[in-house]
Amino acid sequence: MAVLAAAPEPETRRGSDYSRLSRRISAAGLMERRTGWYVARIALTVGLFVAGWVAFAVVGDSWWQILVAVFLAGATTQVAFLGHDAGHRQMFRHRRAAEVAGLLAGNLAVGLSYGWWIDKHNRHHANPNHEDDDPDVGAGALVWTDEQAQATRGFSRWLAQRQAYLFFPMLLLEGLALHVSSVRALTDGTPIRHRRSEALLLAVHAVGYLGALFTVLSPGKALVFLAVHQGLWGLYMGCSFAPNHKGMPVMTAEDDLDFLRKQVLTSRNVRGGVVVDFALGGLNYQIEHHLFPSMPRVNLRRAQPIVAAYCAEQGIPYEETGLFDSYRQALRHLHSVGAPLRGDKEPVEAAH
Repeated sequence: MAVLAAAPEPETRRGSDYSRLSRRISAAGLMERRTGWYVARIALTVGLFVAGWVAFAVVGDSWWQILVAVFLAGATTQVAFLGHDAGHRQMFRHRRAAEVAGLLAGNLAVGLSYGWWIDKHNRHHANPNHEDDDPDVGAGALVWTDEQAQATRGFSRWLAQRQAYLFFPMLLLEGLALHVSSVRALTDGTPIRHRRSEALLLAVHAVGYLGALFTVLSPGKALVFLAVHQGLWGLYMGCSFAPNHKGMPVMTAEDDLDFLRKQVLTSRNVRGGVVVDFALGGLNYQIEHHLFPSMPRVNLRRAQPIVAAYCAEQGIPYEETGLFDSYRQALRHLHSVGAPLRGDKEPVEAAH
């Protein structure tokens, strides 16, 4: 999940473009805590998560558990969204309360290191889509820029050529990658504030999760449940985050933008109403979230028209599209980045 404390909104000059927008948002009361909403949201999310595990116990050693695994993949992602909100202090103003919520949601319930995610995620927020400073667009299994593509060799090069076609299948391994990264972070010197507590909670999660699977289910069914649950959780997580920045301009050290433009120009909103709001955990309001990361999730919808109107006043492009079109744009960018490796002549889109 990223800072050892959540990234605050930047301090800006009183007359800057961002500060003027910030005053409009504050005047509308959109930075105020929404305690009642979060109490209801936590109760609903925890209720769904617990209901999934109760169903698991009731169904027993049956192939019907595949449906339970599908349900729990969705519930697990919703719990992860709560961890995200806690990391940004959308729920609680005080760090201790936010950290407790994040550790319970991330390490204990999901099996994801909260401290590792906080460090990674806040670096992303500070420099979204920056080829050097944003860990989310660093070269890895996927490549996001022409330079990264040209640096690939062997299997990585083969993968980069076909990455647009393999993107969604690869997301089935994202859950496993997050678990591995979490364990690695606890042993490689990554700055984690509560290292011992995180290690203990991850161990409790692993023992409880695997113990439940192999106690209730036969070994074969347990492995299938594990694959379905973890695969679909990773897919859901990836599909929730992919629309936000993928296919938007990638910044370099040569770009010199103020905070407002850096956040807006690299982010994309996704339309869709309350169903999309729920499914994506409010991340569909990515522009507003990046401008005001500690804004309670439920207020992002109200902030959207204010931010869009202000960007229009300033002549700043404001990207908003439908959910499926957001995936199309991301895949088109991935395909374009791999074009030179395939010998195609199409240019790399949104690479700078």
